[in-house]
Amino acid sequence: MSAVAVHNGAWVLIGDGRRALFFSNHGDAEILDLRVIETRVEENPPTREQGSDAPGRAFAAAGSHARSGMGNVDWHELEEERFARAMADRINAAAESGELKEIVIVAPPRTLGEIRKDLSAKAQSKVAGELDKDLTKHPLPEIEKALALKPQA
Repeated sequence: MSAVAVHNGAWVLIGDGRRALFFSNHGDAEILDLRVIETRVEENPPTREQGSDAPGRAFAAAGSHARSGMGNVDWHELEEERFARAMADRINAAAESGELKEIVIVAPPRTLGEIRKDLSAKAQSKVAGELDKDLTKHPLPEIEKALALKPQA
């Protein structure tokens, strides 16, 4: 499945809008041996459970009776964006400190885009590859199998 080599010592981020699993590969690109560096799980209930007020109203200039409703805030989506920013911040810090030599990022397309836009130039230079897939609920052997390079025949 993967066309990205996860070299020995490379980090792998498996993330979505509320879970982040950071691994380090202690194997090679064909036989991965992923070991947990860090795990983050955020509670992010649906918007209906996060916001209780009705949307506000906007009024036109003095003397006018025009009004318009404000759009609803999607608190769930905002929290997912904040969490993606936190994942990018962790990658940025690791790249800056030298703790991170190379990383492969695996996340659903929207989360991947959110992470990508918040990566520093130094962190971007450490990204060896990306996979737009949600593997956060998969067991570790399936993740390793999905990321392992297939030997050339």
